[in-house]
Amino acid sequence: MKKFSLLLTLFLVSFFSFSQEIKESTFKSEIQEVTVFLSGAQIFETSSGKIPAGESFILIKGLSPYLDEKSIQVKGMGDFTIQAVNKRLDYLSEQKTGEKVQALQDSILAIQRNQGKEFARLEVLKEKTSLLNANKNIGGTQNGSSLTELKQAMDFYDAELMKIKTEELKIQANIQQEDDEMNKLSNQITAMQASFNESTSEIRIRVKSDRGGTADFEINYLVANAGWYPKYDVRVKNVSSPLSLTYKAEVYQNTGVDWKDVKLRFSNGNPNQGGQIPDLEKWELNFARLTTFNPRAQTFGSVAGRITSASDGSPLPGANILVSGTTIGTVSDMEGNYSLTLPSGASQLSASFIGYQPRQIAINSSRVNISLQEDTQALEEIVVMGYGAEQKKSMAGATVRLRGISTLDGAPAPLLQTSVVENQTTVEIEVAEPYSIKSNGEKTLVDLKNFQVEASYRYSVVPKLDNDAFLIAEISDWSQYSLLEGESNLYFEDGFVGRSILNGSSLQDTLEVSMGRDRSIVIQREKNDEFSKKRAIGSNITESREYKITVKNNKSQAVTINVEDQIPISVNSDITVEALTLSGGKLDPQTGKVTWTITLQPGAQQELKLQYEVKYPKKEKVILD
Repeated sequence: MKKFSLLLTLFLVSFFSFSQEIKESTFKSEIQEVTVFLSGAQIFETSSGKIPAGESFILIKGLSPYLDEKSIQVKGMGDFTIQAVNKRLDYLSEQKTGEKVQALQDSILAIQRNQGKEFARLEVLKEKTSLLNANKNIGGTQNGSSLTELKQAMDFYDAELMKIKTEELKIQANIQQEDDEMNKLSNQITAMQASFNESTSEIRIRVKSDRGGTADFEINYLVANAGWYPKYDVRVKNVSSPLSLTYKAEVYQNTGVDWKDVKLRFSNGNPNQGGQIPDLEKWELNFARLTTFNPRAQTFGSVAGRITSASDGSPLPGANILVSGTTIGTVSDMEGNYSLTLPSGASQLSASFIGYQPRQIAINSSRVNISLQEDTQALEEIVVMGYGAEQKKSMAGATVRLRGISTLDGAPAPLLQTSVVENQTTVEIEVAEPYSIKSNGEKTLVDLKNFQVEASYRYSVVPKLDNDAFLIAEISDWSQYSLLEGESNLYFEDGFVGRSILNGSSLQDTLEVSMGRDRSIVIQREKNDEFSKKRAIGSNITESREYKITVKNNKSQAVTINVEDQIPISVNSDITVEALTLSGGKLDPQTGKVTWTITLQPGAQQELKLQYEVKYPKKEKVILD
């Protein structure tokens, strides 16, 4: 037994001695490139340094705490072998607080110190008031105080008490202002700080080398709390000019690490989205009375609101709001406010913020306020299983192209240079010039491309629903521009006319871009009561309707206008609908839509008539108005 214990002791001593011999070296790393996905980002870093002979650990510190351990890839260049790669959270190395954040924190401390003095002064004033009240009985228990003495005492008491109350009110007002100022500073710090966590990540690379030397590493990994939203500026000078389309990326990042002078790529991919093809489940058909139908949801053109913390109602600046199932989204401002233009069919919003549980919210109003619950689950230490790797070969995973940042001589070009790279499953837009984006959750707009696009223009109007005319720009062969669905700011004739959705996911050969309302086209739709009658013929009721649509062009140039209206479509064999006069309009018998395409010269107007007749049994009723 003693012999066994001795052997065990020798083994443990040898093991710990061997472990202590493995040296650790901390290498500095720099972010060279970032590929920003619709959700998440891929970081490309480089690092180099000296490694000793034998086995050693290379530590890459100060990385984002939101690093995805499954995505780490390491490529080593040098006379050594990579044995394993681990990732863990580093609680000892706190993230460096920026100078601006530190200044804000110092301002809060100064206000708190001043408030300490103010609260102390309030206590002194309270004591003075108590002292005055305790001695306000003139002459104590003795009688005989003269009226003069009494008046002098009352004046003294009045004057002193007024001074105390005035000073108290002034101090309380100052404290209220200081509280408001500290709230503003705290909100600013929340928006500027990278995250709520004081930890960073570190990558531990275990290497083995027969002799010491230089080691170079190329590292890439995915991080959360970053992404981009497609945005557009659409400008039209007049309907005789090309359309100017500026493609922008609204970037946000709360990764905990600033991106300084890095090369940016914007990808339409989403690595967080599942790649498994869905299964088509069995479709079970049953009687209608046993079938549940979902009512058609009400739709809205835009939505706005405020994002707050459910615990105290404070605003959440830098929160992400996305229209579920689309690439349309935005980031809340300093007061937690947001606004979005909605595509057709939008039914849900997805909201997320660091340190809070993400939430899906139904769009049941044009104003949707969102409160998020704090996520109490703390980040746990995560260790990545080591990957075996041969010398000068990348780790398991896809091969990654690394590009250095080129040095530009002279002044930078006035226009941002970008290029489009079409991969097998994604499209990337590369920004040629280095860019810096701080980890503070603020929105940063990056111009990607500017296109001068040949477009044809027409006006569309649906006077039954809206008397305004909408200018539509039609772009053919639009797929060459690699556009995504996103919000667009509309500018027509040098003026901002509103916002719309550029539907980059359309399957049509021609992309239609709504340029908003043009009130120089005047439309009026009126019901002709003289023609609209109801009469009984035998066992049936016959009702007729006539609507007069007047269109006038007040612009200085000729315009082409599409006018849409409709007649009802019968879904019952006892109800018949007959179109009478359509003024040359085309009727789609399947939908009941009537379409006119007219061209109006400047100052001209045209009248269109829509007449139809409906027959149905006397015992029934139909709703025509």
